[in-house]
Amino acid sequence: MAKIAMLGTGFIGEFYTMALHGQRNPDRVVSVYSRSEENGKKFAQKWNIPKWTTSMEEAVNDPEIDAVIISLPNHLHLEAVQLSAKAGKAVLCTKPLGRTAAEAKAMLEAVEEAGVMGGYLEDLVYTPKTLKSIDYVKKGALGKVLWARSREAHPGPHSDWFWNFEMSGGGALVDLGCHCIEIARSFIGKDIRPVEVMCWADTQVKPIDAEDHAIGLVKYANGAIGQFEVSWCFRGGMDLRDEVSGTEGSIRTDHFLRTGFEVFTAADQRGYVAEKAESETGWLFPVGDEVHELGYTHMFTEMFNCLEQGTEPTETFYDGYVVNAIMDACYKSAKTKKWEPVELEIWRGRNDVQDGKAIQEYDAQYLLIKEEKLPNGTKKIILKDKKSGEIIQREIA
Repeated sequence: MAKIAMLGTGFIGEFYTMALHGQRNPDRVVSVYSRSEENGKKFAQKWNIPKWTTSMEEAVNDPEIDAVIISLPNHLHLEAVQLSAKAGKAVLCTKPLGRTAAEAKAMLEAVEEAGVMGGYLEDLVYTPKTLKSIDYVKKGALGKVLWARSREAHPGPHSDWFWNFEMSGGGALVDLGCHCIEIARSFIGKDIRPVEVMCWADTQVKPIDAEDHAIGLVKYANGAIGQFEVSWCFRGGMDLRDEVSGTEGSIRTDHFLRTGFEVFTAADQRGYVAEKAESETGWLFPVGDEVHELGYTHMFTEMFNCLEQGTEPTETFYDGYVVNAIMDACYKSAKTKKWEPVELEIWRGRNDVQDGKAIQEYDAQYLLIKEEKLPNGTKKIILKDKKSGEIIQREIA
């Protein structure tokens, strides 16, 4: 059983505690830190947490605490990680790890120098559908992964600090792009180096200094492309979708807007429907178990199993650092309008990967372009002559 200090009582702290206390789970939040005395006391009472404090140092240095969970605004992550590492506590930090790669690197170094576990709470890599999809990819069901696309879009975050550039470090890209980038890395291979990016980012609707919409491409050393689409301008709820395509297959997932659970109501029933839902009447799309569907349950199960067993979780501070480095390059590309290299001062993946083409031979003379079954029952094959370059087709009974 791990005894946990929860730093932060906002929206994400609520979800984290809901996931930890929602099942018959031995890991419990026993102390909570909030910058607001009122919020801290209210949060502690709601979740039956015995201790609450407005001192981060007090929460982290409590000798009863085994692990610290950071669910604070982005600009407080570095301070919280350094305090936790100094206290010798395992620390799990919400996404993004830092506002920049430099901040993330400092956090990575802090936990590694202290010899404590640093878990990166990238929940969308742990959704049931994503875990199953990654398993298909690892078993070779899709062949060589060529392209992965992840989309997260909604009407915008809940708290004021997200909209403050200095506090958040950016806009929709740093808030949502971190999810999408790590999902694509998980499909393409986290040991494959991200090489360069091309990104468009702009403010289309919201009166803020940061971007409220961004689209980007991340090229990897093996030639695969990761594509992300993020927005704080999307109307209609929260759109979470992923696709991955390979030489032998493809996967499509929809995590939130279309879950197979649809309700129509004309009754005046005011209440919570689902995260980022914009309506309480008409056609609604509730989610049966949000903390499970969004990956929190599987994420914390793995994190605390790893803490107990002394092993490394799927998502570490190193992964958070790589994601921050990719986003740094995205912000640079959005300004220069050019492909920009991903600057990684620390790289722990493979260096022997080349941009290989997944070209299939048909026989000694031809390369295979495509084969398909026709309505008449025959098989059509389209081939390219290796020497002449001529493209021909054959039909086989």
